[in-house]
Amino acid sequence: MNKAELVDAIAAATKLTKVDSLKALNAFITATSSTLKKGKAVALVGWGRLVVHKYKKRNYKLPSGKVVTKQVGKSVFFRASSDLKKAVNK
Repeated sequence: MNKAELVDAIAAATKLTKVDSLKALNAFITATSSTLKKGKAVALVGWGRLVVHKYKKRNYKLPSGKVVTKQVGKSVFFRASSDLKKAVNK
């Protein structure tokens, strides 16, 4: 499902117009992104949790013997709730 299909699904489920559904989805994305940029988690009961993980600077040795340095960074991880896992596995 892409963004346009998600907007259509939101509009159908909520009886909102597609324009209003797009505004709501964009507001959700903006709020989620700004919260994650601050390093805080976003938890939605029944759906899951988005968490920022920080990586330390590390050295990796490739099979060729070359040593590569991975810089400090951040990544976002999603952990599905048990309700979502049950719904997917039905």
